Amino acid sequence: MSQNGPHSGQSWSSGAPEQPYAEPSDPWGGHAQEIPQQQAFAPPPEWQKPEWKKPPARRGFAMGATVAALSVLIGGGVATAAWFLLGSEKEPADGGMAVATTPAVPGARPQPSADARFAAKGQCVRNEGTNTEPKLRIVVCTANTYEILKRVDGRTTGERDAVRKCATVPKYTKWYYYDTEYDDVDFVLCLREYEPL
Repeated sequence: MSQNGPHSGQSWSSGAPEQPYAEPSDPWGGHAQEIPQQQAFAPPPEWQKPEWKKPPARRGFAMGATVAALSVLIGGGVATAAWFLLGSEKEPADGGMAVATTPAVPGARPQPSADARFAAKGQCVRNEGTNTEPKLRIVVCTANTYEILKRVDGRTTGERDAVRKCATVPKYTKWYYYDTEYDDVDFVLCLREYEPL
């Protein structure tokens, strides 16, 4: 007999012929008790789904923008008012009267900047450079300085232009020109040696 093939022999049953299918029997054997009906599950009230309520209406972007704009306007108004009120209390120590002063030295006084670019008619300059590379500085009018007789602002092209512009100025002896790539800052000074009065 083959042990690897299909089973071709008797069944393992006790040898009884196969019986047709029958209804299963009650395992408790005739003790018929009625199963009580279960009640439907009712959850506690706190488990109940709450009713949906509409959320309160939002005031939106327009209200926020209005509040922000008003805050800026009111703050600016308060700051401006404070500035005017606090600023108006400062008065000059001399009672607001103008006092005329006269220069200690005759002639025009030098400007805060001693650079010749800021020189004006009536002021004096001194050459602190050389004759080929002059470097003029505004100084108090004294001996060995040059008085500015005329200042011609605007485009200049060099020596010939400076000589031409100063030719009509009486008593001029020297000229100085300042020429850059920016014609708006160019100028010519017509000078003479300063003579004390």
